[in-house]
Amino acid sequence: MAEPMLFTPATLRDTVLKNRVVVAPMHQYAAQRGFATDWHLMNAGRYAAGGAGLVIMESTKVERRGCGTLGDLGLWDDAFIPGLARCVAFIRAHAAVPGIQLGHSGRKARRFRPWEGGGPLERTPEIDDWDDWELVAPSALAAPESDPLPRALSRDEIPALVERFGQAARRAHEAGFEVLEIHGAHGYLVHEFLSPFSNRRNDDYGGTDLNRMRFCVEIVEAVRAHWPANKPLFLRLSVEDDAGWGPVESVELAKLVRPKGVDVIDCSSGGMRGAPVVGAGPIGYGYQVPYAARIKREAGIATMAVGLIVHADQAEGVLQRGEADLIALARELLYNPNWPMDAAQKLGADPRFALVPPPQAYWLEKRARQVRDLTPSTYRERSDA
Repeated sequence: MAEPMLFTPATLRDTVLKNRVVVAPMHQYAAQRGFATDWHLMNAGRYAAGGAGLVIMESTKVERRGCGTLGDLGLWDDAFIPGLARCVAFIRAHAAVPGIQLGHSGRKARRFRPWEGGGPLERTPEIDDWDDWELVAPSALAAPESDPLPRALSRDEIPALVERFGQAARRAHEAGFEVLEIHGAHGYLVHEFLSPFSNRRNDDYGGTDLNRMRFCVEIVEAVRAHWPANKPLFLRLSVEDDAGWGPVESVELAKLVRPKGVDVIDCSSGGMRGAPVVGAGPIGYGYQVPYAARIKREAGIATMAVGLIVHADQAEGVLQRGEADLIALARELLYNPNWPMDAAQKLGADPRFALVPPPQAYWLEKRARQVRDLTPSTYRERSDA
């Protein structure tokens, strides 16, 4: 039987992923004043030990103003490097590739954590740098959720902000990450510049599609100036935001950034109006996969599919049909951090449990060899209960 595509290696520049299962970046809101904690080591480490090919750590902010809430990771200072390097070393020790996403929350900054309501934070004595934690955006327009009004960035401020992405990329390299992703989706700052819904500027960063793309393109250039040429670069986009930015514009942006050093477009949607986008069909299994397929087909660039990809055969089908090159999972991995191992078993790709570390592999392989009619709990409900 041919090896499933999901468990074939993927080569991106000089980086080789052992399989095409990617841990999508997921905000943990668990940092201490921007510093990584034991939670980050555990969280990233369990996915590496579960067999994923690439583990992308969460959106890590390039400046203090860009923090979404109290617990965001930071990379605006060299002091953050050692804590992240600790996570990198553990990910790599378990045969996964370490990646990180760089972002800036823009007008969606200074909020409570989602499980605390997600609304605008209130000024308290515990936040001793409130004035530095300023809401900035391309235009002085509040987010749809009745958030406070942000300050529009001046034309003169933008180059320095672009360079902060570049310096954060330098720090990510020094920490040892092998894959870098720029967060250009979900209503955060880069997306705010891209979408006419949030960008009403009348200078060279607003108005036309090309002008609104300028900020993103310049960030790609600044990142590539500090991120080694042999390391891959991803860009996450809300391919459809249901607010004026859609697949046509996303294809054009992908064509612009590909020759500037972007290797993969991570295809998501939404985030601007605060509601799910259903342009690719109802919210259901793989509902965002058509975005990845279209960008791959029309922009001629590798893509990563994400969005309710839950089952092994579902992920394999996406690859077999040529709709994407990589498969990213998020909440399903929260449910089952060993999803890659489980998927490999279901697809017959790893009879010796080689995807996971020996303390797991030895006992699982022994059980599978000794117990003939065993059905693991993730396969189906027991029929003999």
